[in-house]
Amino acid sequence: MSTTRDFDLLVVGDLNADLILCGDVEPTFGQVEKLIDDATLTLGGSTAIFACGAARLGLRVALVGKVGDDEFGRFIVREMNTRGVNTEGVATDPQVKTGLTVILSHGNDRAMLTYSGSISALRFAEIDRALIARARHLHVASYFLLDALRPDIPALFDLARVSGLTVSLDTNYDPTEKWNSGLADALRRADVFLPNETELHAIAGIADTEAALEWLASGGAMVAVKCGARGAMARRGSERASAQALVVDVVDTTGAGDTFDAGFIFGYLAGWELARALRLGCVCASLSTRAAGGTAAQPKLAEALEKL
Repeated sequence: MSTTRDFDLLVVGDLNADLILCGDVEPTFGQVEKLIDDATLTLGGSTAIFACGAARLGLRVALVGKVGDDEFGRFIVREMNTRGVNTEGVATDPQVKTGLTVILSHGNDRAMLTYSGSISALRFAEIDRALIARARHLHVASYFLLDALRPDIPALFDLARVSGLTVSLDTNYDPTEKWNSGLADALRRADVFLPNETELHAIAGIADTEAALEWLASGGAMVAVKCGARGAMARRGSERASAQALVVDVVDTTGAGDTFDAGFIFGYLAGWELARALRLGCVCASLSTRAAGGTAAQPKLAEALEKL
């Protein structure tokens, strides 16, 4: 993917640490103690997992986000750097604590508790405009968690498009379950929208997946919807595609959707046809579930292409 720009991707959004607890248990109040099978501290946040997945595939990635001046923040920056992600756009704010998510992972399902901390504190003014001009594509993740940045995301998208970038968006889940917060303005400016099935239904207000996909794609963006173990579906105008997930021994599904995004955007930037980009997304997502955490099992490009 040769280009005169320094980065293939500029990734903006949430950065947090994930504490993943694995086991066939459910927590019980009343000071009940239960034993789990494993515990892993790893990179978290859709933005970080997407960035690592894209870098693993060989894309040149720069990261924008905010962390606190604490051990979790330093852990995130250090881990991103070891994975080849440029972190010069990451702000450190001593006035906030780094975000943290505690995940109880059980097979193909998980429950999550998140402290937003620095995630919700990232502001538009803290984004280095020079980084935008150095990239080919802008990806924003966790739209509904970015409280301080969210009102300015349409302006961020406008700035990116004027600078010659294409734009993708993955909202992730809305903890308030209102599914609005100016989202329509952001979607009108996006080239690619990457929801999962639950998010697709809620945002479209349509319970049928194919009907919701058609309605959202009618707005002009390419839409790829993640359907978990059933794979994914996509639509670009009248063009449709679907792809199946790989059969793998699932350890943890944390971040699988973000790794799907990385694979799909790789194909998008390479100019692949819709079906092939969708298939790569499914391959990358499936392979990422082989280990605890969102980044430990993300594939390199050669491994993903073998499965493609």
